[in-house]
Amino acid sequence: QVQLVESGGGLVQPGGSLRLSCVASGNIFSIDAMGWYRQAPGKERELVVVITSGGTTRYADSVKGRFTISRDNAKNTVNMQMNSLKPEDTAVYYCYAEVQLPGTRLITTFWGQGTQVTVSS
Repeated sequence: QVQLVESGGGLVQPGGSLRLSCVASGNIFSIDAMGWYRQAPGKERELVVVITSGGTTRYADSVKGRFTISRDNAKNTVNMQMNSLKPEDTAVYYCYAEVQLPGTRLITTFWGQGTQVTVSS
């Protein structure tokens, strides 16, 4: 129905950078918010950043000033530039999108499969 495909994870040294991308495809009428959550081993999933279709953003305090989200509404794509990475940023990062399906007013949340980010020397 709707698929989210992430890319860009990997292994990076502390202080390094990575760029994550997520593309939504399928039976989409419109997308409201898109963003990223992450889940570290033994911890609950937490919001990293969200961006609305109008461009309003909200970042977790732990990533403010280091991560930057951008969005291309025409391509249903969201990107997250992660700079000054720290070991505590190590987690599986999940893209999500709040999608309005054709023929309905309901908003459904879809998730990507997750991409691993490991920050280690």
